[in-house]
Amino acid sequence: MKSFRPFYFLIEALKSLKRNGVMTLASVAVLMSCLIVIGGFSLLVYNIDVNLEQFGEMNKIAVFCQFDASEDEISGLKKTIEQLDNVKEVVRHTKEERLKTFQEEHVDAYGDITSEENPLSDSLEITYKSTDTQKISNLTYELEKLKGEGQIRKISNRYTLSKKIDNFKNTVMMIFIWFLAILLVVSVFIIVNTIKLALVSRKREIGIMRYIGATKWFITLPFIIEGMLIGLVAGTLAFFIIKIVYNTVVVRSFNVATFISIAKFSSIEPVMVIGFLLIGVVTGVVGSFISLVKYLNT
Repeated sequence: MKSFRPFYFLIEALKSLKRNGVMTLASVAVLMSCLIVIGGFSLLVYNIDVNLEQFGEMNKIAVFCQFDASEDEISGLKKTIEQLDNVKEVVRHTKEERLKTFQEEHVDAYGDITSEENPLSDSLEITYKSTDTQKISNLTYELEKLKGEGQIRKISNRYTLSKKIDNFKNTVMMIFIWFLAILLVVSVFIIVNTIKLALVSRKREIGIMRYIGATKWFITLPFIIEGMLIGLVAGTLAFFIIKIVYNTVVVRSFNVATFISIAKFSSIEPVMVIGFLLIGVVTGVVGSFISLVKYLNT
């Protein structure tokens, strides 16, 4: 008989889940929603990091020359910028180099453009020495003066842009943490009530088992397994839902905005699977344990 006990516990857990079908579905739905939100925020933060890396180092400013600028004018502008305060290095990127880079990264969007049709201009990449806000502002001011004189077409301060994206990421993380805390509490609460219903429906049976000397683990194990099953089902469903939705978004995003890099789901799939199942199981077990402790101590 002892060899059948593992199956006995599993069967009892499945019976209990079926007996309390409505609460079981509610537990799975709430926990699944929680995991989808967790996964969604995690993917958003991950993609923000990917795009931040794409901007390169934060201590750089990109200066774009006029489309009709001559070789002498570009060389002169480069020398002028090198003399400015807080400038560490100035690297020139020709419009041919920039077009080649764009074509390598976005074949569908720029692959057919010839050198004669090149819509880009030469650019100068400025690396500055200090990230002190005042020094960056002074350098930007000097560059704006050159722009006003007609020597520069456009200025792109990567430091400012990266800071804005980083601040957005921090805001997302704060919202994510609050959502995570609230949803996990709600999930545990629903699971606690599901297990309580199972305990009430088997109150007489549990009383008899306690009377004839059944150990606490023998009584509680089916309910622990019940919580684990709820977590496993919720985690599995949440994983497949978010995978389908994410891959659909990836395809559409690449068609609409080729300048945005979106990480492939396969690159973080193992972490997502383990994370979803682990959070689901732990939440289910915690909910079951809370109910059992209160019940067995009464």
